[in-house]
Amino acid sequence: MTDRTDIDLAKLRTRLEERRAEILAHSTHSEDYRKPAELDQQAVGRLSRMDALQNQEMHLEQERRRVVELEQIEKTLKRMDDDQYGHCHNCGEPIAAKRLEFDPTTPLCVDCADHVSHV
Repeated sequence: MTDRTDIDLAKLRTRLEERRAEILAHSTHSEDYRKPAELDQQAVGRLSRMDALQNQEMHLEQERRRVVELEQIEKTLKRMDDDQYGHCHNCGEPIAAKRLEFDPTTPLCVDCADHVSHV
């Protein structure tokens, strides 16, 4: 399935690898923010503890989203390595080049993605 001459595979791979590096760097940087919040009532007031818990939850959710995006990137890079990139996982038809340019990790063509979103 390497018949896709309408997409710049090297450019898309570079974008994905750069995004992966960015996510990994940010994940390492924000590690301290995801640690359990200090709940010692002698050390901080009630509102400060609530703020700390809320901030921790926000950072945990951001990390969860980073993990999901990293998984998508890794799957996409594997599809590239296996010469299966650019074709819909569902129907096998080519995914529009503009769609891949917008989101290089998309595994579905517009029609199949539309069908999935309406189910």
